[in-house]
Amino acid sequence: MLGSKKERALKKLLKDLRSGLYSYLVLSLLERKGELHGYAIRKELEKLSSGRLVPSEGTLYDLLKSLKKYGLVEDFWAEVGGRPRKYYRLTDLGREILAELRGEIKEIAEVIKRMGEELWEP
Repeated sequence: MLGSKKERALKKLLKDLRSGLYSYLVLSLLERKGELHGYAIRKELEKLSSGRLVPSEGTLYDLLKSLKKYGLVEDFWAEVGGRPRKYYRLTDLGREILAELRGEIKEIAEVIKRMGEELWEP
């Protein structure tokens, strides 16, 4: 058996939690920064999270493919420094979905804040 029950459970729950969070963060980055290539998205996430929330390249590209499949982002090729790079940008649908997700994130943050206050009060 690979890993303890605790390790497997924690790994699964962190993966689930981060998956949704990465989608939200990528959409938010594209809204703020405009057009970005995958590596730039990864570097922005690294910078914003002080290196704590950085998806692997495979995870990021799978996520971008999924966001494209749902019509939330679109991709295009551009040559930069003599190298072709695939860039991503938010679609109108992506902006609509992001606005709704932002409301949900705010509600979740409020619940977490209230729970934190209750947990830490004497």
